[in-house]
Amino acid sequence: MKKYYNSEGNTYLVEVKLSSIAQLFNSFDPSPFIEKDLDDEVESYIVQSAKEFSLSTPLKLVFYLPCSEQYQAKQILPEAIHNYFDYRRQNAEKELRTILRQGRTSLIVGLIFLFACISINELTNWLANGPLTHIFQEGLAIIGWVAMWRPVEIFLYDWWTLNKNIKLYDKLSHMTIEARQNKEEKPSILSVKEEVSPVEV
Repeated sequence: MKKYYNSEGNTYLVEVKLSSIAQLFNSFDPSPFIEKDLDDEVESYIVQSAKEFSLSTPLKLVFYLPCSEQYQAKQILPEAIHNYFDYRRQNAEKELRTILRQGRTSLIVGLIFLFACISINELTNWLANGPLTHIFQEGLAIIGWVAMWRPVEIFLYDWWTLNKNIKLYDKLSHMTIEARQNKEEKPSILSVKEEVSPVEV
């Protein structure tokens, strides 16, 4: 996997080629550059590239731009990229808190419902006995355990994915960012090619 990425020492490069700074950002976002959302395609490439490395592997994000864009790029890109991924980290943290709160609520409700199902099963042992009673008890037990599935799903799977994303966004929000001169004429972002690295926009 790493053979597709250039490196400088022990730092791997995530490289993006642009013909202008504007291509990096969402054209529908009216905010100033340092507060703009990234273009979906560019963001996806950066995030997916970073996911191919462990969190401990040093990465550098390198943008290749025309000479005329260099000064502005060096002034705004580091802050803009860091701000964006810090914003994504904060959103992921909020989502994690929300889903853990839902998990706790679901767990309490699920346990109460499961206890009620078990209690009803015990009660039916005193009131009646027979094939239909047995079927009813089995069905009630299944329903009771099904009610526990959502909290189990949250605490075993959902939170882990969100926590991993938080760590990834935190890494990207502190990653070294550099603008370099692009000596070749580059295509429009609409003609992006399916390449592992670097992405051309």
